[in-house]
Amino acid sequence: MTGYAALTLATTGRVAELRLSRPDLLNRFDSSLITELHSALRELRDDPEVLAVVFSSTGKHFSAGGDFESMLAANTDHQVLMRQVDEGRELFRAFADFPKPIVVALHGDVFGIGSSLILTADAIVSTPTARLSDPHVHMGLVAGDGGCVAWPANLPFIRAKRQLLWGDPITGKEACELGIVTELEDTAEQVRDRAFDLAHRVAALPPVAVQLTKRALNKHLHARIDDVFDVGFYLEAISARTADVTEAVAAFKEKRKGRWTGA
Repeated sequence: MTGYAALTLATTGRVAELRLSRPDLLNRFDSSLITELHSALRELRDDPEVLAVVFSSTGKHFSAGGDFESMLAANTDHQVLMRQVDEGRELFRAFADFPKPIVVALHGDVFGIGSSLILTADAIVSTPTARLSDPHVHMGLVAGDGGCVAWPANLPFIRAKRQLLWGDPITGKEACELGIVTELEDTAEQVRDRAFDLAHRVAALPPVAVQLTKRALNKHLHARIDDVFDVGFYLEAISARTADVTEAVAAFKEKRKGRWTGA
């Protein structure tokens, strides 16, 4: 399991670890990471020796979410935008359709598309202080790259709307109380250890029963994907071409409030 630059793959027994490995970039989702994640998921899906996966990360944050340069490139170039839409659609579907259990080791903050992807998993172990949010609206974007599927699939609808429209972060402790984090541990090391414990436990169960149950459970997400996902993604593509996106990036970098024109 070699040949990746934005992530690492390793196995321990029947459990694989899929780990984001660019802490210097805050594990942002650019084209390189998206391409490699999709390839890694195919590799793990097709490896009969792998029966469960731990999805982890490195550095201070699990993932800072979308990449600003990618956002600005899509804002000015239709072909770049549509390539990003297609890559994002394929990646979310790959996570939502993955047939083996995924356990997330959430040691630090996760934003945007990163939060959408971890909410397709089968268990999430977090520290109490890690923050989860989808700040698409803050950046002038529709929460279309999975947020409008993953958050309502895991929360009461009114709470999902509260999170996606306002974009306020919730802590791991709050997320556990809401039921979207399944276990809490005090430190990053304990989070990873607990995630591996859960992964090894499920990998020790009858694999046909586990994987067919997972396929059945995936159908819940498929129903939401069929109803909402493509609409959300294409609405995000419309919002990605507005002046509010470039203003949002500038305001973030300059640490000021945005001045929105709605155009």
